Order: sequence, then C-alpha cells, then structure tokens
Amino acid sequence: MERTVRRLEEELERAQQRYIRRDGNGDDDEARAASKREQKEAMLAAADELADAQAALALLARKVEDGGGSHSVHQRNADRLLRLCRANAGVYVKVGQHLANLDLLLPDEYIATLAALFDDAPESSFENVREVIREELGGPPDELFDGFSERPFASASLAQVHTAHCKSSGRKLAIKVQHRGLRETSRGDLIAMTAAVRLAELLFEDFNLGWLVDEIAPHLPRELDFNVEADNAERASAHLAKTGLDCVVPRVLRESTTERVLCMEFEEAFNATDVASIDSAGLCRLEIARTITSVFNAQIFESGFVHCDPHEANVLVREHPEKKGRAQLVLVDHGLYRQLDGAFRDSYARLWKGMLLADIGMIREACGSLGVVDMYPLLSAMLTSRPFDEVIERSKSGSFETAAASSLSGGGGGGGDQAVIRGYAQRYLREIIDMLDVVPRQMLLIFKMNDCLRHLDMALGCPGNPLVTAGRYASRRVLEGEVRGAGGGWLCKLRSWLSYLNVVLRIEAYDIWTRLGRARRLRLGY
Repeated sequence: MERTVRRLEEELERAQQRYIRRDGNGDDDEARAASKREQKEAMLAAADELADAQAALALLARKVEDGGGSHSVHQRNADRLLRLCRANAGVYVKVGQHLANLDLLLPDEYIATLAALFDDAPESSFENVREVIREELGGPPDELFDGFSERPFASASLAQVHTAHCKSSGRKLAIKVQHRGLRETSRGDLIAMTAAVRLAELLFEDFNLGWLVDEIAPHLPRELDFNVEADNAERASAHLAKTGLDCVVPRVLRESTTERVLCMEFEEAFNATDVASIDSAGLCRLEIARTITSVFNAQIFESGFVHCDPHEANVLVREHPEKKGRAQLVLVDHGLYRQLDGAFRDSYARLWKGMLLADIGMIREACGSLGVVDMYPLLSAMLTSRPFDEVIERSKSGSFETAAASSLSGGGGGGGDQAVIRGYAQRYLREIIDMLDVVPRQMLLIFKMNDCLRHLDMALGCPGNPLVTAGRYASRRVLEGEVRGAGGGWLCKLRSWLSYLNVVLRIEAYDIWTRLGRARRLRLGY
C-alpha cells in the first residue's frame, strides 16, 4: 500500500507538471484552453485517487497498530517526535505544535500524531501549580478562588489552564499558570535546539530550517511574561470590537494577573476543528471559515497587530449567545503577537490586491518592494497555495477563480483537493525553503499564521475563498494608503476610490453567486 501511495504521488506530480507547463499550441487559444481543461481534469483525478489510497493506508496502519504489529516508518518517527516533545516539554512542545500545522509539507502521520500537543501537552503537578500561584499571588489557590480545579482542562507548551470561581462575583474563571521552572530552563532549551539545527544545516544540504529557531528565540521571553499577554488580549479585544465581526476575547482580571499567572473570565466554546460539535450545534462551517479568515485579515490590514499562533486550540467557536443559529469565535492565547510596520502592510496589501485581480504587474511591483524580485510567482503561490499559472489563467478570464480553485474554495474541501495543494508544496519545497531566507522577517510569522489558518480550513472541510476575503481587506488598505499619499489632488483620490469600488462590487457579485450556488447544491443534496 505504501508503494501504491508513492506511485500515485509521482503520478500526481507528473500531472501537475503538465498542467503548470506552458503549452506550445501557437495562437490557437481555443485549443490551448481545451488542453488545459484536460490537464486539469487529469490532475484532479490523480489527486482523488491519491487521497483514496492515503485514506486506505491510514486505515490499514491503524489496524496493524491495534493488532500489535509494526506500522509505517512515518508513524514510528512521528511517535518518537511526540515522545521527544513531551519529555522535554516547553519549547519542544511549541515546535511540535508548529510542525502539526504544516499539512502541506509533512506526511499525515506527523500531522495527526503531533496534533495531540495542542490539547494534551505535558501537565505540571498540582503541587507545582499551587507553588507558582503562592509565589505570584501571595497565597494558595483555595484561599484566593472558590472551587479551584486540581486537574487542568487544557495544557499547552508554556502553561496549563485551571477553572475556578471568583470569590466576590461567583463568575467562572480560567486561570492560566506557567509550568514551574520553564522560565529558568527555556534559555538552555533554545541554545540546545539552535545548536542542533545549525549542525543539521552543516551536515545536510537540503536542511534549511534555521529561520524557525531565529523566530522563536527573540519572542519566547515575551511569551513567558503573562502581563504582556494580558496587554495583547486587551488591545486585540478593543480592535475586534470595532470590526463588527463575531469574535470575542476573554476579559482579563488584572488584579489576579502576574508574570506567571493569567486570570481571565471563562468562555464556554469548543475547538473550531471540532466538526462534530459544530454540526451538532447546527452551525455553518462555511460561515465559521469566513469569519476566521476575516478576523485575521482585519488584524493584518487594519490594526497591524497580529495574533501569530492561531492553531486549533486557540481558535474556539460556539453558538452566538444573542443570535440563534449563528456562530461566534472565541480567540484565546494572546502571547505571540507581532506589530507589522506600515510600509510592510502597504506592500503586502498591494500584493494581495494584485493576486485578487490577477494583475501581474501589481504582483511583481509589490513583491519587489518586499525584496523578492525574480521569485514573485513563487511568493504568490506560497501565500495562496495555488500555482502562479492560475493567476495567469484568471488574468485572461477576469474571474476570481479557476475551475480547479473553485473545487478548493467552493465547497468540497475533500481529500483530493488537499492532495493537490500538498503536491504543489512538495514540488516546490526547496524553493520555498530558499524563499524563507529572502523575505522580510515580518513575513515569517505571516507564513506561520497562514499555515495555521490553512490547517483550520482543511479541518473544517468547507473553506471559504481566502483570496477573496484577504483581497477585500487588502483593497481597503490600498485605498487608504493611496488617499493618504495622493500627490495629484482630488483626481488621484477619485481614481483610487473608483478602483476600490470596482473591487468591492465584483466581490459582492461573487459572494451572491457563490451563495446561490451553495443553496442550489444543498437543495439538490450534494
């Protein structure tokens, strides 16, 4: 079965190569379009066959494992990595969580196994929790709170969360307590991990992941100070309140918050990837996917203050307490934020507007301002998880989607779609790693955030079109920048407004068309 999967992976790669290669059919546009359609259908068929084979292999591996036999090399190594992360805890769990979001690059065994670190990270003993609270708040938890739970309801890389009730108001609380000793050992962990990565880069030509520790090292000390997290949560909450999006941030109780203890009001919700709970509550997955994408694009293009760790345990969902049948997000864990500077956001916005409109000149110019000259097609493909050839195709059709992209954004979200995306990422893996050394450092956390959001989209199985959502916010940012810096007076401002209105009207028309199409599919039962 493993050999079958490898053979089908090779067939998908060949089909993708044929699809993205430019055909030499002269000036016969009709023949070229027909050839592209055939190549696309062949690629999607290969992807569906690969997805079926991967699902069968996963089922077979589980049966073998349940029977006590050996299973795949990937699974054995994923289990070893999980044990490594749990044994060393702290920074290692954080890296393991990041790996669990790389759906496009890593085999399924690693994704499924390391995902356990999101909700089942190593726990500190209750004695250590009591000691941290005593050191930070001046007394044991049973004296400071009512009904403090001995067992945490969630444990993460840096801390674990216990429930309690406020003595004065009776309000249910979530008390986040840092793992004892982590503050003292994290520096040594970072040194050891950095040394291992640097050594691997020297020994193996294809290993180039130094950017990962380069990003973790300077930000970890701020994540270890929960006063910083409290500041981040309050600032993010203030911005989200202005957006009108259905997303809340738990309120922080400052009087019970210190460097190693964070006290918040408890918000009942479940993981945004818990599709069984979502369906049971009668919530719309597509609405949830669009809201998630909107929240993080609003942070990027409006405030520039961005939550850079939106993995599945940090993005929660519930039925809106005041709007029956509607979903509401609960955003937690605000330890890792990055303030994007204005010049970066302006260039990034122009890039997304260019990708939305399939304006190759705008894409090339925006990438150049980000330091990427010759590899602008690759940067575009990395951000959208689509081949740049589809941008060229849309530039001719004037649509926001190609037929292949439509299957990804419009509804199915099945295994074949995921196989197509993963195939492109694996095909350009070496170039992607090289790109990470070129782009501005701010872009690295954007990539990490995109990995997390893509993982959520795939888990929901009904993603919206992130290109359209991001393009909407990016176009608004471009308008604000052009109006702010218009040197040609009212005529330049009018031109900017007309360009923006053109984008908005096209997006609204697209939304109406996709909603009607979805309603029709629901009526017909598919």
